[in-house]
Amino acid sequence: MLTIRMQRKGRSGHAQFRVIVQDSRFHPSSGRVVAYVGSYDPHTKAATLDGEKISTYLTKGAQPSDRVAKLLQKEGIKLPGWFSASAPKFGKVRNADKRRSTRPPESKIPAPTKAEAPAEAETSAEAPTEAEAPAKNAATEETPAEPVKTPAENAEAPAEEASAEPAESQTPAEEVSKEAPKA
Repeated sequence: MLTIRMQRKGRSGHAQFRVIVQDSRFHPSSGRVVAYVGSYDPHTKAATLDGEKISTYLTKGAQPSDRVAKLLQKEGIKLPGWFSASAPKFGKVRNADKRRSTRPPESKIPAPTKAEAPAEAETSAEAPTEAEAPAKNAATEETPAEPVKTPAENAEAPAEEASAEPAESQTPAEEVSKEAPKA
């Protein structure tokens, strides 16, 4: 079966393509080409196609590749009714939550422009607006007002508990030693 596909030409890093008609069993770079029917430059998006030759091969049953079919439609060459392009492929996106394009819209906050920056500074210097004041009060009410203990205070707490133990648990020798300094 014949196929219409693109053959890469051009130097390294600057691709250019020939549009060729070839047997589908051969690789495009094999050199076994039936006909050269055009060219395509992806850098300038310029395509030069011989419409008469291409329509002749399409009527004979040549199958265009998906990319060539897009080029033919763009150039106005009618594809046969039996041609159907393959379904587009969608790859799985890894770490979609880290990509900027998949973030929710509310996380995208526009940066203030130079003209807006002074106006915002003036409003922030004044008293808080009615909408801001309840939000700040609600935030302070939610957090408990317990003092945060430092490691030194945490270390003192067990020592106080040990001294507050009842005298019954102490041995009689310890009681005597405690009473001796008082005398």
